[in-house]
Amino acid sequence: MSILSSIARIAAEYTATRARYRAARTLYLLPLDIRKDIGWPEPGDPRDPEILSSPHPRAVIAR
Repeated sequence: MSILSSIARIAAEYTATRARYRAARTLYLLPLDIRKDIGWPEPGDPRDPEILSSPHPRAVIAR
């Protein structure tokens, strides 16, 4: 695995994570009755990840 493929993989993971958080934040801006209709979890639901916080950077371990 070359360094460029590692960087590309990390960049793709970051892009996907950022898009997921952005979509979740957009859903939280919808009115509560619409969120209930689509089955989006309530804030404070134990199954709900911390959507409103930004993604945390991961430490990269060199192999």
